[in-house]
Amino acid sequence: MKPGVSVVIPAYNYAHYLPLTLDSILKQDYPNFEIVVVDDGSTDNTAEVVARYGNKVRYVHQKNAGLSAARNTGIRHAKFDYLAFIDADDEWRPTMISRIMEAFSRLPEEFAIIACHYDYIDPQSKPLKIKNIIPVEEREFSCRDFILKTRFTSSSAIIKRVAFDTCGVYDETLRSSEDRDIWIRISAKFRVYMVGERLSLIRRHPHNMSKHADRMKSNIRRVLAKAYEAELVPHRDRLFWMRVFSFYYFQNSWRYRDEGRCGEALRQILCSFLLWPFFPRPDRLNEPPLFRLRSLMRFARELVAGLPKPS
Repeated sequence: MKPGVSVVIPAYNYAHYLPLTLDSILKQDYPNFEIVVVDDGSTDNTAEVVARYGNKVRYVHQKNAGLSAARNTGIRHAKFDYLAFIDADDEWRPTMISRIMEAFSRLPEEFAIIACHYDYIDPQSKPLKIKNIIPVEEREFSCRDFILKTRFTSSSAIIKRVAFDTCGVYDETLRSSEDRDIWIRISAKFRVYMVGERLSLIRRHPHNMSKHADRMKSNIRRVLAKAYEAELVPHRDRLFWMRVFSFYYFQNSWRYRDEGRCGEALRQILCSFLLWPFFPRPDRLNEPPLFRLRSLMRFARELVAGLPKPS
């Protein structure tokens, strides 16, 4: 018997996407898994949608407590020692579980997270062409990698339960970026690997959590502050931490730009330049050459274009 995998779906008012998610899991070619839907106090017909699947899906309801709390509830209810978390608006390709579990079987025991590359889809599940500069290849990630930049989504990984037993569960005080926080904490004590295939499908739509610039900025800063205070990379490595916060400001700038707040976007990217002048290998960050200079020029043009015309 192959090792079992518990697939946890935290769900909050995504009943319109949930059948697509559930169907993609039920099409997996791996023989031993369970599905646990944690309804985080939804006010739509999530319970009704899950009921249609009968005993193929376990349903757990809780009062609304947030994404981290829903995932932690899923951990408590999961019966297997391998856990996967897929958001209720994402999908998997049919070989997602089997390919990752095959990697677990051939890699040393100290690997606690194995992830995959992913593609983006639109609300109708059609492919989206979005920047992908990092090659689709197998590689290992370190704690430093995750502190600098998140490397994959929560819907693209399978995690050993022992990692949560050792490093703790999701931080329920975070309202976003809780996945990056857990990757950082686990990678400080275990090894992390990515297989060279795009096996998960991440849906982009106007209600994605990553669209909220102020919330993302605040929570990511808290995640980085936790890593800094724990000295997961020594404080004396100041050049590393300058790069970390420089890239943090750059990412903030695009979130503000996407909200139409070009003035704040410009301020954030200028902070990025002040902290660190040049990234010699931008491809490692999934960015093109001169990516910040290009962004700075674009934000400046958009800000000028948005100013009122002189009378």
